[in-house]
Amino acid sequence: LLSIFQLGVADFHLPNKSCILYVSESDIIAGSSYKRKLVRYRNAGSNFQGLVLVENTRLSEQYFTAVQKFVVFDLGLTLLPVRGQTEASQLIAQIVHGESRENPFRRRSASRLMDPQVLSMVQLVPGVGRVKALALLQHFPSIHQLCNAPPAELESIVGQAAAQQIHSFFHKPTYSL
Repeated sequence: LLSIFQLGVADFHLPNKSCILYVSESDIIAGSSYKRKLVRYRNAGSNFQGLVLVENTRLSEQYFTAVQKFVVFDLGLTLLPVRGQTEASQLIAQIVHGESRENPFRRRSASRLMDPQVLSMVQLVPGVGRVKALALLQHFPSIHQLCNAPPAELESIVGQAAAQQIHSFFHKPTYSL
């Protein structure tokens, strides 16, 4: 399948499936033809993260607010203002080189960031201390999954006696008054 991005709607294609459209000072001052290009860019980018770089210079600053509202509010794209081509090229280089580094704001996977409340809850099960709770949560990231685990699967992680205790704890009958 050939996407419109491969046909040239975007000005820059980055390795992380991001595409960048560059709106220059002359595009802004010349009129509204850049709007059609922005709409085509937005409509083409369902599988891509779209980013719009807009030149915000002395000459274009009077139009910038209208461009910003159109790009962000009307089209729902991400806009970054730049002072010119040099700043834009530096920003693109920074984005490309920054991909290899870990993003401290990205949500970590369950194996890397364990919820302390879930860990505490699992430790309330008789016969389960911190070490066994950590081992169990590596295999069963939620209490629901742990509760529904068959004894044989639990046994391979914590041993036969603890597996029996855990299974009994979650499956003992409850009595109501």
